[in-house]
Formats: sequence, structure tokens, C-alpha cells
Amino acid sequence: MKYTKHIFCISLVTALLAAYPAAAQSPPASYVVSSSSALSTPNSGDDPQDSILTIRKRVDEVNVLFIATDKHGKFVRNLNQNDFSFLDDHKPVQSIVNFRRETDLPLKMGLLVDVSGSVHTRFDFEQDAATSFLQHVLRPGFDKAFVMGFNGSQNMAQDFTDKITELSRGVRSLHEGGGTALYDAIYHACRDKLLKEQSDRPQRKALIVLSDGDDNQSDVSLSQAVEMAQRAEVIIYAISTDDSGLILRGDKNLEKLAAATGGRAFFPFKMKDIKNSFAAIEDELRSQYVVSYHPADFDADGRYRSIQISALKKDLQVRARQGYYAPRQ
Repeated sequence: MKYTKHIFCISLVTALLAAYPAAAQSPPASYVVSSSSALSTPNSGDDPQDSILTIRKRVDEVNVLFIATDKHGKFVRNLNQNDFSFLDDHKPVQSIVNFRRETDLPLKMGLLVDVSGSVHTRFDFEQDAATSFLQHVLRPGFDKAFVMGFNGSQNMAQDFTDKITELSRGVRSLHEGGGTALYDAIYHACRDKLLKEQSDRPQRKALIVLSDGDDNQSDVSLSQAVEMAQRAEVIIYAISTDDSGLILRGDKNLEKLAAATGGRAFFPFKMKDIKNSFAAIEDELRSQYVVSYHPADFDADGRYRSIQISALKKDLQVRARQGYYAPRQ
């Protein structure tokens, strides 16, 4: 009798796993199969070997990194869960799984450097600033980064590594010239590199983009680049290379990319301000909160769901990604 029961349970689990192959791979949702005696048959209470395999309820968990600032733009680092309201798809979340200040998450980062002809005047200084930033931010054995140059196409100057010397060498190997395909670079960096960096715990995934934002050769649109960044749960920080002192179309593009992903755009007019921009990004990466929650009325239908995190205290501002795409069952 025991033999027949175990054969039935194994067949049931096999059938269920076969029915949901994609869900097991698509965050934030997963099916959990575990061994338990909670649902054993009435006659199995006296025999621990009679415990059977059970299927737990589907768990949908969303992880969001965000920051809070006061009215002066300074980071506020001593808040707790009750200081915020959380809406998912315009509804209060079903439950908060975890909330904490997060400074030690593994960092997976891409440095995207515009090498088109328009960045010539400050290119060397930007390389110096980028190298210094990587030296200060990356922790060997814990964080990883890659370096990609782009003009009309992308050039992977250095793949994921935690070795600063190799990343620095990659930055130094970049040479300017050509047009600008900014959206393509962001799209491919997110899809081909950062989307694949999945983990069973939250991690910081960011793109640092040095560009004037004036795209003239991409095959994908700005909205498609934003969508891919949101799917990969990537925060975009943009540092403008435009030194005209004017507000140009490219500046607005950078602002849109950053705002949609919970990042920030910087517009350094003087060369020394570029280092200040990198320093601000470094500070922000160490000043984040992370919330993990279960959404209400969740369906694994692949559609876009908005995220709204608001501070309940007066004069506090929250910056977070604006939404995510549910996994498709």
C-alpha cells in the first residue's frame, strides 16, 4: 500500500512541475514543492515514513529598493516600515514580508560609456572619474561590474568581474567616435547581462550611463529600453556629458530613463562636478531601503503593474522604480 501511495505522489508532483515550467523560473513568483507530514493519510499518524509530498500555495513576492530624502535632498536613513505606504497596481499590498535598511546587498552593475564623437571634450576626465568610482564602490569577492562602450553599436570592453584592474583596463581601452545608439545599449545591457543575474535574495542591479542622451541610431525606442530595465529590475543612474549649459533633448531622455527605474540623472557643468556625481551615486547605493511584499490580487499574466511607495511623514520624498512586469504563467 505504501509503495502505491508514493508512486501516486511522485506522479502528481511530476505532472504539476511539467504543467508550470516557466513559473519556476520567473521571479517574483514561484511554486514550492516540499516534503511534509501535515497532509498525511488518516492511517499514517503512527508511521513517520508515511509522510507524503505536498504542494504549497503559490507565493508571489516583489522586492523593491528605494531611497527616502528630506526637503533638502539629504538621505534619511532611520525610517521603518510604518513610515511608508505601499501600493501595487494601485491597491494596498497584501502583506509585507520584509523591510530593512540595505547597505550590504551584492551589487551587479554595468558602466555604459558613450564613445560617440559628441563626448570628445571631456572623455579622458570621464574615464578617470569612472575608474575612481569603481575602485570606491566595488568590493572584491562580493560585487561585480562590467564595462560597455557604445556609439552606433556596443563594445563589451570588460565582462562581469570583481577585479578593479581589469575593469580599469576596460575603461581605458575605449575610444571615441561614431553616432549614438543609447537605447540599444541600455536594452542589450539589461537583457543580455543583468536580466540573467537572478538570485533568490534581493540584489542591487544598476546601470551607470555616461552620455549626452541624444540618441540618433537606436533600433529600439526609449520606452522599450525602460521596459527592459524594469523587467531586469535595474536602476539607471545617468551622468550627462553635455557641457553646453543648456537643457537639451538628450537631458530629458536621461531624466526619463532614470525616473522610470528609480534612479537619478546628473548634469555636471564643470569637469570637477563629474566626480561629485559619481560620489553621489556611491552614497545613494549605500543609503537604500528594501521592501519585500506580496501583492494583492496577483495574476501571473505578464502585464505591467505599477509600484507606488509614499512617505507618511511630511517633507519626505521617496524614489523607487515605477513598476514591474509580472511573470507569465
